[in-house]
Amino acid sequence: MAYKALDCITRSDIEAQGIAPDLAEGIHGRLTEILRNYGPATAETWRDISKHILNPDLPFSFHQMMYYGCFMNYGPNPPAWVPDSENAILTNIGQLLVRRGKEFLGSKYKDPISSFSDFQEFSVSNPEVYWKTVLDEMSVSFSVPPQCILRESPFGESHSSYPGGQWLPGALVNPAKNCLSLNSTRSLDDVVVIWRNEGDDDLPVCKMTLREFRAEVWLVAHAIKALGLEKGSAIAIDMPMDVNSVFIYLAIVLAGYVVVSIADSFAPLEISTRLKISEAKAVFTQDLIIRGDKSIPLYSRIVEAQSPMAIVIPTRGSSFSMKLRDDDISWHDFLGRVKHFKEHEFAAIEQPVEAFMNILFSSGTTGEPKAIPWTHATPFKAAADAWCHMDIQRGDIIAWPTNLGWMMGPWLVYASLLNGASMALYNGSPLGSGFAKFVQDAKVTMLGVIPSIVRAWKGRNCTAGFDWSAIRCFGSTGEASNVDEYLWLMGRAHYKPIIEYCGGTEIGGGFITGSLLQAQSLAAFSTPAMGCCLFILGNDGHPIPQNQPGIGELALGPLMFGASNTLLNANHYDVYFKGMPSWKGRVLRRHGDVFERTSTGYYQAHGRADDTMNLGGIKVSSVEIERICNAVDNNVLETAAIGVPPPGGGPEQLVIAVVFKDSDNMKADLNQLKILFNSAVQKNLNPLFRVFRVVPLSALPRTATNKVMRRVLRQQLAQLDENSRL
Repeated sequence: MAYKALDCITRSDIEAQGIAPDLAEGIHGRLTEILRNYGPATAETWRDISKHILNPDLPFSFHQMMYYGCFMNYGPNPPAWVPDSENAILTNIGQLLVRRGKEFLGSKYKDPISSFSDFQEFSVSNPEVYWKTVLDEMSVSFSVPPQCILRESPFGESHSSYPGGQWLPGALVNPAKNCLSLNSTRSLDDVVVIWRNEGDDDLPVCKMTLREFRAEVWLVAHAIKALGLEKGSAIAIDMPMDVNSVFIYLAIVLAGYVVVSIADSFAPLEISTRLKISEAKAVFTQDLIIRGDKSIPLYSRIVEAQSPMAIVIPTRGSSFSMKLRDDDISWHDFLGRVKHFKEHEFAAIEQPVEAFMNILFSSGTTGEPKAIPWTHATPFKAAADAWCHMDIQRGDIIAWPTNLGWMMGPWLVYASLLNGASMALYNGSPLGSGFAKFVQDAKVTMLGVIPSIVRAWKGRNCTAGFDWSAIRCFGSTGEASNVDEYLWLMGRAHYKPIIEYCGGTEIGGGFITGSLLQAQSLAAFSTPAMGCCLFILGNDGHPIPQNQPGIGELALGPLMFGASNTLLNANHYDVYFKGMPSWKGRVLRRHGDVFERTSTGYYQAHGRADDTMNLGGIKVSSVEIERICNAVDNNVLETAAIGVPPPGGGPEQLVIAVVFKDSDNMKADLNQLKILFNSAVQKNLNPLFRVFRVVPLSALPRTATNKVMRRVLRQQLAQLDENSRL
């Protein structure tokens, strides 16, 4: 759509967006005054328009008219939000720099906003100082302090167990204990969790203080200990992320065991695979998942997966939809064994910092998920990212629709509790008005999203009428975002910033993100994460100069606090370091995303460089999907599963390229095949996945060694979509 420059917009243009004449006249008058003060096309112009003209009740088409009219000749990455000095000094980083900026940066220090990039570089070049400072700021407590912050590996030791270096050597710590401890950021009467069940949307939100919360965690920890499992055993959680699953998660860690994270959407085969890889000795689950009028079986999937002993929470009262297996235990009986320990503190099991704390899974390219252990250092990376980049502080209320099966579930637990904030948990679908009302009623201050959820909200207009003005910022991760959808999202909360956040399960947080001390551009990242160094590889496989624009596969500096250094079922070095170039004598770490550094210094994501894709915020191997689709129809010779971004940008859409055994089948009913593919993928892999399109091909493009060139297919299919728009 063509937009006019702001100084060419008339009152009639405003009325044409569906705005009443009297209101349009007032808006035009305010617009004229802003243009008189700042001109028609500056960041200050947009800042004043977003603050003093736009509101959630005005048609989104008018928001677009203002945004695109202001920045139509601006160039790439126009700022959708700009920090101001007053609020910047109130942020965690701002306060730290006001106190110690000159100590860290010397004469280079000016003020928190203009010195932010210098401080990020300082965090990379002085990791010992930076991480000691942040751990102190978060009041992290060790039962045995580390011998040092970082013990660097000698140059050339690429195959070391600790690529780049060993963090916090000698330390003993328990992250769950830190979540429950009193310190300068928390009192016993502070609310630490706020929740609501779907269907109770007109009831007040439920709240729990730290005093009440830790009593519940302690009781579950006593009950887990009473199971008599061997020290350090793995215990799985396959549940929706609600208050009970958070109790269980922290209790497992507190008692010295290892959490195995399994998403509640997985099919039995996927559950079984994860239980076997992790060697889980028990699993926590619930009977059913209730979503609106639907009852989705969960315990029966656990049974079909032939799980070890299950502790099962009833969904309705005290009854179950099916008889429990002989060795399984009801939640009531599980807790009943230790009821005499009610409110008795559980003595936390302190662990070496490199001990496993949580096993999560990320898709590889072989069809079997990579089992990625988080150590006891990883939670502090997650919490530090939230402290630095989302500015999580005491009194904040954090909502992020997710699940403990994905890294953002544990991330949410640690990001909120280690920073003295509250978790806000909605036990239901995040796609409807019930969740939007919960955000209002819980007074959420930081709302995390994935782009697919935003797209659903916008399409259904389910946020209309709800007050999201308490939000200080949004966080976004999991997928590539879309400018229009995120402009709409900002407008729901009176143009609070969106902090784009990209990382990985193996990192425990982000490597690239945004900041409340920098101008934020839609669908773009403004900075490497604190402590992280990024490299874009050129066509020769070597890093291009760091401050130059370019596009290519992203590589990471090997010194990243909290990042993985082992895999349970693969060679960590081979997966992340083998074949990578070196920089200043250190081999770089593979990530696998294609990134672009723009001419304005922002970064933009362009999807995966390898044979995986991102569907609804879930990274999945092409091989996993193809294995299922190949068996759907006898006429199918082979398939290739490709994640293709839509022409306007945003989350990848699943496209299946099909080669038939007989070329006459090229005219087959592709819609029927799409239905069959969908059914098979949802039943055997994940019910959240959707096949967007089926494309028949005479043959798949292959390398000389017969490997399918999915990257070539992705480019071809994306180009077809782009051409169809012309």
